[in-house]
Amino acid sequence: MNVRRRLIRNSAVPAVTALTLTALSTLSTLSACSGASAAGNTDKFDVVASFYPMAFLAERIGGSHVHVTSLTRPGQEPHDLEISARETVRLQESDAVLYLKNLQPSVDKAVAQSEVKTKIDAASFTTLEKHGNEVGGHAAEHDTSENEELAGLDPHIWLDPVRYAQVAQGVGKAFEKADPGHAADYRKNTAALVGKLDALDEQFKKGLANTRTKVFITTHAAFGYLAERYGLTEEAINGLDPDSEPSAARVRSLEKMAKADGVTTVFYETLVSDKTAKTVAADAGLRTDVLDPIEGITDKSRGTDYFSVQEANLKALQKALGTK
Repeated sequence: MNVRRRLIRNSAVPAVTALTLTALSTLSTLSACSGASAAGNTDKFDVVASFYPMAFLAERIGGSHVHVTSLTRPGQEPHDLEISARETVRLQESDAVLYLKNLQPSVDKAVAQSEVKTKIDAASFTTLEKHGNEVGGHAAEHDTSENEELAGLDPHIWLDPVRYAQVAQGVGKAFEKADPGHAADYRKNTAALVGKLDALDEQFKKGLANTRTKVFITTHAAFGYLAERYGLTEEAINGLDPDSEPSAARVRSLEKMAKADGVTTVFYETLVSDKTAKTVAADAGLRTDVLDPIEGITDKSRGTDYFSVQEANLKALQKALGTK
């Protein structure tokens, strides 16, 4: 749908390298040979999403009117994403980019430098808070000079169905404004998605209302919003950074807390090594299980989309917390 069909202008990306031009040539050749459509080369509203939760929203809200591509491949840890020359071209040719500011520093920079007319920051549609055991989120570790007011804020808003619904409503309005010819369908699709998220919220409310304990341990502090929403307490081994190593003092503290609060399970996730979780669980005499932050869907996921994985998360929490 992007009628401009422009590449990268010097004002948008100061250092256009030969690699970028080569990537564009390769991308065009592949599209011509295979019939595949890259972002910006279709007759639909072309949306580039930063990672799975954003792509899921774009697909559900846009329906048949959008062509969605994700910058983060299935199975790739989104926090570690670095934008390639090929992905820069894809971003430049899109009609809109949907991302979550302060989660992926390389995406933030690419979006800021791009000429994409419609830039949709999911974080702007809800409130962010500080969670976890450490101050400083992923973006703060990489670039403390930008967005200092966001440093340490938890970006995992999609794991709270209520906040995710707020984001969905904001994205829907942004699509309506950017592609007014299909505004009625975007409103209809947004309402349907919000309805499903409201129903999921009720499932969690009822499913976690009566449990033996309210405390759970995770390797990665991704579930602060979910815990807050349903009256639970998340204790994370690694804080907001899934790849950091816990201190010996932190591990000892978790072991004492587990005994005091009747914790049975240490949760780990599918896109990050389970080594730390299994070590802590073995030392404390606990079992391990998966609690998926839904940063991507792979063949290891306990479901095929956001809703089915969230339902699997609910069952895992009910088992670990001892639903009455």
